[in-house]
Amino acid sequence: MSEREPGDAPLASGHVPAYQLRLYVAGQTAKSLTAIANLHRICETHLAGQYSVEVIDLTKTPQLAAGDQILALPTLVRRLPEPIKKIIGDLANEERVLVGLDVQPGRRAAS
Repeated sequence: MSEREPGDAPLASGHVPAYQLRLYVAGQTAKSLTAIANLHRICETHLAGQYSVEVIDLTKTPQLAAGDQILALPTLVRRLPEPIKKIIGDLANEERVLVGLDVQPGRRAAS
């Protein structure tokens, strides 16, 4: 089962966010919770209003790992903009995450 997290860009208006992100985690472990918190902090700082995040707990739905070829957890998958990119780990290194997402460090997204 997947869930949208608080702070996600609204999708009901038909607006497709520029960044569609999917975070695969394994339960409510410290590493999973850290990755979720780090991702939301980075997105709100650099992509406010331009992103959606889907968190997928593979302890509940392990079959979803095959679709994005997930081999390690936590893994962040950037589905849009293409090409698809993956970042493995707890996302604590903000600079590495921004490079992986192709976002310029220090860039503030317009709200």
